[in-house]
Amino acid sequence: MSWKFAVSTLGMPGTPVRQAARVAREHGCHGVELRVHPDEEVRLGMSSRKAADTRRLIEGEGLEVACLAGYAKVCAPGPDESPVAELRSLVELAGLIGAPAVRVFPGGESGEDGPARERIGAVLPDLERQGVTLLVETHDSHPTGGLARRLVEPFGSPETVAVLWDALHPWRMGESPTETRELLGDYLGYFQIKDARRADSWTPVPPGEGDVPLAECGTLLRPWSGWISLEWERAWYPDIDPVPVPLRAAADWFERWHRPE
Repeated sequence: MSWKFAVSTLGMPGTPVRQAARVAREHGCHGVELRVHPDEEVRLGMSSRKAADTRRLIEGEGLEVACLAGYAKVCAPGPDESPVAELRSLVELAGLIGAPAVRVFPGGESGEDGPARERIGAVLPDLERQGVTLLVETHDSHPTGGLARRLVEPFGSPETVAVLWDALHPWRMGESPTETRELLGDYLGYFQIKDARRADSWTPVPPGEGDVPLAECGTLLRPWSGWISLEWERAWYPDIDPVPVPLRAAADWFERWHRPE
């Protein structure tokens, strides 16, 4: 088993990458998950020079880029041209910035795969050329491990197309962590640690303070190798704690569960 620990810049909206990387390093992270968004330094269409500068900055802090968190929707209804172009831009940026993976959303009608196979298939050559893995998150129209695996399995290689397991959504939909882990099998490519309380309409809380069975997740993940990243949704919930609070809790969880039994 070999885990690496990261934090998503979603928890530090608008924060310069230099500052976000220092926060990550100060809390024992091995890497940073970079949100790719027009409101952030890291965005689609940024110049190759800026991407290279960002890569050097992160490496200068002794960190890696764990993943680019993009917003392409592989299942969304409508023409393919725009989503495929967005996917290609995201994969190209990953190559420039040194990210091993890109996160995308299903974004379709509930449980409907729609055009996902064609869209992902269109960028397989790009993924293979850049050595990048496309990660479909357990989210929105495909929130469970079973639904997410159905999207990625047709492509055959988890090294090219896999699933990002968001700790909250499968469990919130009634799929236990044990079920999620079994369903994903070799297609588990990344894990986002997250906690929330049902009674508070799933408002994020620091890991260990909510209802998500994170101890069960830790036990299940012990034999696995990959990135574990704190996703703290302060971009969407501006009144929650600043990221150092949940990051300390996530670091404690990581230290507890990554050790061999």
